[in-house]
Amino acid sequence: MPSLRERWGIAPAVFWPAALIVAAVAGLTIAFPEPAERVIGAIQTHVVAGFGWYYVLLVAGFVAFSIWVGVGRWGDITLGQDDDEPRYGLGTWFSMLFAAGMGIGLVFWGVAEPLSHYADPKPGVDGTPVQLAQAAMTQTYLHWGVNAWAIYVVVGLGLAYTIHRKGRPVSIRWALEPLLGDRVRGRLGDVVDVTAVVGTVFGVATSLGLGVLQIAAGLEHAGIARASIGLQVVLIIVVTAAATLSVVSGLDKGLKWLSNINVSLAGVLMVLVLVLGPTLFLLREFVQSIGNYLSSFLSLTFNVSAYSGAEGEAWQASWTTFYWGWWISWAPFVGVFIARISRGRTVREFVGGVLLVPTIVTFLWFSVLGGSALYQELFGGGGLVGPGGEVVPENALFDLISGLPGGAVLTIGAIILIALFFVTSADSGALVVAMLSAGGHPDPGARLRVIWAALVGILAIALMLAGGLTALQTAAILIALPFSVVMIGMVFATSKALHLEHVAVMKAERRRARASLTAHVTAHVEAQLAEREESSGQADDGGARWWRKVRGPKP
Repeated sequence: MPSLRERWGIAPAVFWPAALIVAAVAGLTIAFPEPAERVIGAIQTHVVAGFGWYYVLLVAGFVAFSIWVGVGRWGDITLGQDDDEPRYGLGTWFSMLFAAGMGIGLVFWGVAEPLSHYADPKPGVDGTPVQLAQAAMTQTYLHWGVNAWAIYVVVGLGLAYTIHRKGRPVSIRWALEPLLGDRVRGRLGDVVDVTAVVGTVFGVATSLGLGVLQIAAGLEHAGIARASIGLQVVLIIVVTAAATLSVVSGLDKGLKWLSNINVSLAGVLMVLVLVLGPTLFLLREFVQSIGNYLSSFLSLTFNVSAYSGAEGEAWQASWTTFYWGWWISWAPFVGVFIARISRGRTVREFVGGVLLVPTIVTFLWFSVLGGSALYQELFGGGGLVGPGGEVVPENALFDLISGLPGGAVLTIGAIILIALFFVTSADSGALVVAMLSAGGHPDPGARLRVIWAALVGILAIALMLAGGLTALQTAAILIALPFSVVMIGMVFATSKALHLEHVAVMKAERRRARASLTAHVTAHVEAQLAEREESSGQADDGGARWWRKVRGPKP
């Protein structure tokens, strides 16, 4: 009788521990939601806030590593064989990268984050309303810019090199092979992959929770249904079922089509808001905010609110630490995904594409949506910020677009966009987790994909029941801690692998140069001897005999 590994294609040492951890957390949280909420609150207060400095320092190091690799001597190495061509064109590659990377988060926070930073500024930030608005946009750029995508570069580059250049399975452990050697084949490698699987499931569940909060708010805004926990649970079940159908269809069908549709719809929404809103102001604000971001990049990157006391710690935990933890928890998922679709790209193309292009588009997105909200608060009728300075993140987008011409149609379109991003995140997350729990198989079985899609949905329901947005944020930060250690190892492993390859290439080039020089000198001397023999009329002289003795027989 065939084993479960043979029938379902799983790697038992990875699948069972990861599945049991996820199932246990989800089951206990659903069974005891109030104690779970208290535990999550305690973690948020006493544990998460203590790691703010660590996450800030870590992400700054990832940015430095990404730039160093991208502009350095290793940039021409192909992620694949030297003659490999990219599997996907630039447009499709970018769409898949962007939709899987942070699409649903952009829709959720596009209006809410700049507005939140304006209404309730970071401790220590003050000034006129205009100055607060500019600081809000710059802080948002920090959370969604180069720092965020550098996290994906670290995991994606290490995996792309390992998978396509070295022919290893699609598994996190193999990216550490240059550092750990054969130990990646044993228990240590299993622990690495289990950590990646659990982190990915929690990261994707966090995104699904954000998505369902916003879909429910949109349905209530449109007068279709009242936002409630019951509606949110139903939405998670429906969208998880849709994601299951998509993930079974494979990478080149469901996910590829969904990614292109997502990016197209997001582009349409952004253009409509740009055209229907204060167009000239938004374009000017986009340019100005880039300058402010660049001029304050270093100070913002290393800022941990050290002189703001408990209030600063709480702010860091709710915003910057949450984001760095969220991106790190997503890193296995996004890293595996972008590595798999990046065969044939050079290291420099990969770093440039992942680090710069999505960052610029993300900045434009926030400048249009967030900038429109800030413009309304500063120069329009306001109404987006509550009387006590509160902003409800899941309602912010709908509050903005409902005030534009055709607001009802835009609201329905935004709900559809969020749902599609929702499906894409669940789809690609389940596919990647299935790869990891199948021992790195690039095309895991359908049953395994279905299992993980279901577990992601169940965990999202559990986190929603245990405290909503706070539970989602705390889970993302906490689960990222163990994987952050793996990422540090990946930085050193990738550096070592690229260095060894560069050394090997340099040695090969020197050997070719010496061989070429020797051949050139030999040909020159042969020509000179032949000329001497012809001019002197002697068939052989002492110099010629000496040269042939030194040269040896002709090859």
